[in-house]
Amino acid sequence: MESVIVERKLDSLYRCIARVEEKCPPDAGTLADDPDLQDILVLNLSRAVRLCVDIGTHLVAELDSPPPDTMGQTFDFLAGAELLSAELAARLKKSVGFRNLAVHNYEELNWAIVHAIASRHREDFREFARVVSARLDSA
Repeated sequence: MESVIVERKLDSLYRCIARVEEKCPPDAGTLADDPDLQDILVLNLSRAVRLCVDIGTHLVAELDSPPPDTMGQTFDFLAGAELLSAELAARLKKSVGFRNLAVHNYEELNWAIVHAIASRHREDFREFARVVSARLDSA
């Protein structure tokens, strides 16, 4: 694994998570009424998902398996190789669905769901980063 590239991506992931944490309003109603907050959260959550997939792809490249066909499959491969728990892989796979919706159907986003992801599921990204960091430290 190209640790320098992965470390840079981890730094970017931590910045996205921090930005979401900093800007996440206390309730979904506030988010629904503020287009600037919407943009900040959706952009940073989408970036976080993409960064996790990119980092995951680097990890999958170390495995003796074909590359994943989809972004979500990246997390399935990592769980199959016991690099991620099945639970974390499932949550990250769901985040890919959010990212796809955010990128392709932005105007149809449910701000209550975005708020839930921003307020309760950002820990999934941190957990993923901890797993990757531990792997880098042990390499």
